[in-house]
Amino acid sequence: MISFLSSLWRHPESRRGARDMVPITPGMSAWGLVTGVAMVKSGMSVGMALLMSLVVYAGSSQLAVLPLLANGASLWVVWATAFCVNLRFVIFSAQWRRYFGHLPRGQRLRMTYFAGDLHYVVFVRRFPEAKQVPEQVPYFWGCVLFSWLGWQIPSILGIFLADQVPEQWGLGFAGVLALLGLTYTLLVDRKAWAAAAVAGCAAVAAYGLPLHLNIVVAIAAAVAMGLTLDHWIPDSSQAPHDEEPLA
Repeated sequence: MISFLSSLWRHPESRRGARDMVPITPGMSAWGLVTGVAMVKSGMSVGMALLMSLVVYAGSSQLAVLPLLANGASLWVVWATAFCVNLRFVIFSAQWRRYFGHLPRGQRLRMTYFAGDLHYVVFVRRFPEAKQVPEQVPYFWGCVLFSWLGWQIPSILGIFLADQVPEQWGLGFAGVLALLGLTYTLLVDRKAWAAAAVAGCAAVAAYGLPLHLNIVVAIAAAVAMGLTLDHWIPDSSQAPHDEEPLA
C-alpha cells in the first residue's frame, strides 16, 4: 500500500488531481465536520460514528438516515432512504464507465468507494472527452485520496469534538457553495445552461417528494434535456468532413 501511494504521488497527473481539489476541499471539510457532529448528537456512539464515517463515506445519505436511526426506524426504511439519496450515483457511474470500463472489475470496485459528486465534476473538467487515456487513472486517485483525507479528518474531529461544535454554525452549507461554484465553471454553452436551469426547476418542483427523491428527479430531467438538445442542436464544432471545398 505504501509503495502504491509513493508511486502514485510521483505521477504528475496524480499531483495535478490533488491540486485541482484544493479549492473545494475546505467546503467539503466543513461538510464532513458537521456530519461528524451530527452523528454523535443524534445519539450514535463514538465507535459507531467512526465506523459509519469510514465505511459509508457519503455525507448526504449519512445525514438523511440519522433522524431515522435516532427514532428507531426499521432497518429497511433506513436502507431505502440511503438508496434513494444515492441513486444519483447510478448516473455518475454510467459516465465513469466510459473512462474506466476497460479496467479490471476489482480495480473498478475499489474506485467506487472513493468516487463522489465533486470528484466527477473535477474529473470531467480535466477530461471533457470520454476517451480512455493512461493519465486518467492517476489523476482520479490524486483527486479522491486528497479529498478523502479532507473529509475524514474533519469528520473524525467532529465526532470527538461534538460538544464543542454547535450545529447552528451551519458549516455544511459551505459544501453546497463549493459544489455550486464548481458547477458554474462547467456551464460553458447554452445547452449546459438550459440543462442546469431545468434541473433547478425540477428540484424545486419535486421538493415535496419523500426520501430526497427530488435530487433524482432533477438529475433525470437534466440528462433528458441534455440528450434532447444534443439531438436537435448538433455541436457546431463538428463540421462534416465529406463536403468538397469550394473552388
